[in-house]
Amino acid sequence: MHGATLSGWLLVVLCAATGVYCLLRMRACAGEERRAAGGEALMGLGMAVMALPATVVAQPEWSWAVYAAVFGGAALSGLAGAARRGGHHLHHLVGSLAMLYMAVAMAAPVAQGAHSGHATGTAGGIPVLTGGLLLYYTVYVLRAGARLAPAPSAVPSTGPVTAPGPGLAPVTLPVTGPSGPGPAWAHRPELTLVCRLSMALATVAMLVTL
Repeated sequence: MHGATLSGWLLVVLCAATGVYCLLRMRACAGEERRAAGGEALMGLGMAVMALPATVVAQPEWSWAVYAAVFGGAALSGLAGAARRGGHHLHHLVGSLAMLYMAVAMAAPVAQGAHSGHATGTAGGIPVLTGGLLLYYTVYVLRAGARLAPAPSAVPSTGPVTAPGPGLAPVTLPVTGPSGPGPAWAHRPELTLVCRLSMALATVAMLVTL
């Protein structure tokens, strides 16, 4: 039980930290990037609240209806974004639907005992659907981890690059960093990918309890 409670709190900290970073990124960005950061912030903070160990923080019975309404609205928004632009909006849509599914599954009477601290047990849910989501997020985690792996590069990411010009005379070539309004850290693609990877890992951990 103590181990389950500890893992539940670790999950809360991971999701909350991810949600807070996405909130900060949303304030520093604009346009499509701002909307994406807002959706990820909602996802991270919502997952943090859902992951609170029930042995320490008892949530009211109607809380799952609130989660279902919030993530259902996020799923509708993600569906509209995926229909217009596709791309990563499809992943947002899958994430919102996964959270909606878990909220409904954990609201079932059989799930109430299994959710305490996210301990092992038999919760509500459809095994085939749970397995499909687990497969999707496992593949996503592996792909995101592979993209984060360092790769050898001959060109530095920042600062000028000196290259030989005509007649072997050295020519300085400027290297541009992340563009866009706000601080540079808000436009670092690797940090955004780390956040999405963290939420995918948290989703896997929550799906395993179903």
